[in-house]
Amino acid sequence: MKTSLKGLWKEEEGQDLLEYALLLALIVLTAVAAINPLGETIASVFKGANSCTESAVRGGGCTTT
Repeated sequence: MKTSLKGLWKEEEGQDLLEYALLLALIVLTAVAAINPLGETIASVFKGANSCTESAVRGGGCTTT
């Protein structure tokens, strides 16, 4: 394992692979950080739609904010 890591360190192809891995890690971290606020926004939209649907079933109106 140590020998293969040394070989990757000396070869340029290994450096390219490392750069791609770091770029992929950055993209994944950004996506994970964006999922939570996006999920909360989507949940609030569905909650609003649900309350409007329940209100319409009871014969009431739907108020949006």
